[in-house]
Amino acid sequence: MTKVLNIISDTNIGGAGKVLLNYLTYRDASEFDVSVALPRGSALIPGIRERGVQVYELDVEPDRSMSLPAIKELKRLIREVKPDIVHTHGFLSARIAARQCGCAVIFTRHSAFPVKPYMKKGPGRRLNKLVNEHYADRIIAISPATAENLTDGGVDPKLIDVMMNGVEPVERKSPGECEKLRKELGIAPEDFVLGIMARLEDYKGHADILEALKAVTLRHPNVKLLVAGAGPFEQTIRDQTARLGLEKNVVMMGFVADVSGVLSLLDLQLNASWGTETSSLSLLEGFSMGVPAVASDYGGNPWTVDDGADGLIFKTRDVKDLADKILFLMDNPSELERMGAEAKRIYAQRFTGQAMARRIEEVYTKTLEARHGKG
Repeated sequence: MTKVLNIISDTNIGGAGKVLLNYLTYRDASEFDVSVALPRGSALIPGIRERGVQVYELDVEPDRSMSLPAIKELKRLIREVKPDIVHTHGFLSARIAARQCGCAVIFTRHSAFPVKPYMKKGPGRRLNKLVNEHYADRIIAISPATAENLTDGGVDPKLIDVMMNGVEPVERKSPGECEKLRKELGIAPEDFVLGIMARLEDYKGHADILEALKAVTLRHPNVKLLVAGAGPFEQTIRDQTARLGLEKNVVMMGFVADVSGVLSLLDLQLNASWGTETSSLSLLEGFSMGVPAVASDYGGNPWTVDDGADGLIFKTRDVKDLADKILFLMDNPSELERMGAEAKRIYAQRFTGQAMARRIEEVYTKTLEARHGKG
């Protein structure tokens, strides 16, 4: 039995937390004894415990990658648990502590930010390379875009395992439940329903979607856009909606815990990100239900959406291209239906939680074999 201690600094359930929960759901408990350490009071704790996994609550500063006091606390825990592998999620303090305790170290890079100029060359690049390579036996990049982000900063590609995320399938609501929800949201039977599920931040592209929606309504006034999510950009979105005269077309839903209801109503899901997008979990959840997508060509989207198969890719920040892609699928229902069926097929083939869990555990095995001279 291989003991694996996952360590994450998150207090909210973001992308990294969802990936961890999905892995825990499909882990091979017969081969891997998995536990999780995270800040005291994290919103992830109930979900982890529901999956029958040991939780260690830490008295560390939350949502922070590097902290000297955290290193001391983490070293104490690692020496107590004695894991074979420490798998960290965006938590440099944990990597340092694990290395100082002599454990195998794996970390998953969940994001992709533009590499700063000082990290692309000279001392900055050398330091970034040294830190990332010294404090990890292997690095999991959740998309080719994330891997490129790492190598642009000097990290040796031989240390990186690229694997797309996987998610649990989302079950479609019953016709009766869908009808009730449509009435609650003011969606008429003839409405074509678009949706975006993302945190309300500027780089998620809500502004571009609204501009494209205005163009779409000039030809198809019976269209609704469901905006599911919360964040600091909410008032800006509301103001833009009013300025464009789209109040009857846009439904602000706030944070939605159960996404199955939203996805069950959608004809088409949207992703217009122009920053940090690596491997969209919401797109994969939609695919599991057979909802095709129109997505920007930024970051990991082109590896998530197979252009022309389960959706269409548009040029990032190109509002006209986005509107044209939406209109094409609205005007061609047979294509929309075909892409929906293909989305479900591709999800089952590539993006299940089981497939992701097996890929992660292959990295665990490969890492330990290399340390023991078997690889």
